[in-house]
Amino acid sequence: MIIVLTLPQFFAGESDQLIQLLESGKTDLIHLRKPGSSHDEFEALIRQLPSSLYDRLVTHDHFDLAEKYGLHGVHLNSRHPAEPECWTGAVSISCHSFKELAECRRHPYAYMSLSPIFDSISKPGYHSAFRREELESAHREGLIDQRVMALGGVTFSKIKEVMNLGFGGAMILGDAWKSC
Repeated sequence: MIIVLTLPQFFAGESDQLIQLLESGKTDLIHLRKPGSSHDEFEALIRQLPSSLYDRLVTHDHFDLAEKYGLHGVHLNSRHPAEPECWTGAVSISCHSFKELAECRRHPYAYMSLSPIFDSISKPGYHSAFRREELESAHREGLIDQRVMALGGVTFSKIKEVMNLGFGGAMILGDAWKSC
């Protein structure tokens, strides 16, 4: 699975680029991550996309819009640590250590992100938290599997490497928006 996260700030032509990513076949899901955005700004971005793509969107913010527009899922994080009451769509969560990942695996999350796998492209000074040997060992032990997505410094060119490490997919931020 290939997931692209939006840049935290809005930019001109963003909806067109989101449509292109989803229609290109290179991206399975888009995570709408706009910390600090207003409800109206966030909803306006969703409304600029064809409704046929709503089931491929996951929101990190404004969870009520996930239900209103029938989005694929919600992503739990430090800003929003609990899913909405009565939510029936997919739920994913961010993990930043093997300990945290082990705890999250006990819950029925659709998938979990583990980061940072590589040195970040979008966050200067944010370096990999894991040695390759640790990742390989975690895969052999069943900690990293199809429900775990690699995040942090992941590029489209590193997808094969991520899959060889046993991840179920990749979450891409900086590489998807390097021309913006």
